[in-house]
Amino acid sequence: MKLSTFGFLTGRGLRNLGTHWAMTIACVASLAVCMSLNTLASLVEVNVDSMIGYLGRQNETVVFLDPNCDDATATAVGEQISAISGVTHVSYMSKQDVLDTYEGYLDEQYETLWDEFESDNPFKANYRVTVGDLSQLSRISSQMEKIPGVVKVTAPVEMGSIFVQIQQGVTRMGRAFVLVLMVVSVITVGSTIRLSVFARRREIEIMKYVGATNFLVTLPFLVEGLAMGLISGVLSASGVLALYSYLISAASTLSGVWDVLVGTSLVPLEAVWTTVLSSSVAGGTLVGGLGSLFSIRKHLNV
Repeated sequence: MKLSTFGFLTGRGLRNLGTHWAMTIACVASLAVCMSLNTLASLVEVNVDSMIGYLGRQNETVVFLDPNCDDATATAVGEQISAISGVTHVSYMSKQDVLDTYEGYLDEQYETLWDEFESDNPFKANYRVTVGDLSQLSRISSQMEKIPGVVKVTAPVEMGSIFVQIQQGVTRMGRAFVLVLMVVSVITVGSTIRLSVFARRREIEIMKYVGATNFLVTLPFLVEGLAMGLISGVLSASGVLALYSYLISAASTLSGVWDVLVGTSLVPLEAVWTTVLSSSVAGGTLVGGLGSLFSIRKHLNV
């Protein structure tokens, strides 16, 4: 194909956007809404993962040491815990550190009890362990229990299991939602392009009779679909990023439990805007192209 012919057919596809402006606006608006919902579903999934990870990091696993173990054994236990795959942070608390922690909880009426604690410390030295993946918490706890010098491991296994189930449920729902909307998007673009193709079916038939190839007939419609998808992607990304920026700003004003759950764990805008923009533009263009190809395919057999 000559470059001039390719340019002519491409320009013709772009002009079709203005010629059928009502259908173009309807298609771009519908596709932009579908793409926005897709992107929002993905952002919800990402932020739920972030929240679950944040909440998981707040629930430390406590590894209690044998009261009779010496400093060398305590150090060896810490090294073995740190070497376990999935452990992200380990901090040591001596018996005196634990005692000092509880000092502020004892008021004047318990001064006698405090004096006894100072002379005979009942607390155990321990390691505070943070696990990166809550789904591995049960396995890691079992491994730590087998380390010589460890007498007990207190881990929020049940709570971690609940968090993991919530995370997996949101992920499955989000992906199913995205898949359904992608199909709806393709059908939306296909319906709009199909109307345009139907209006020019005689023209297509004449082009085929005089020897035009399928590619020459398809190219203008393909360009039309790609252009609508590109415009929809840009509009979708702009709207979603503006809304997400507002939500992040609003989250900073929250208080109480919502501040703990949302305000400190939302993924920042700087970390997602490039992905949102690129995926929206690429997804919109892909859906627009697929919708065009599916619509014109049956009209090529003349």
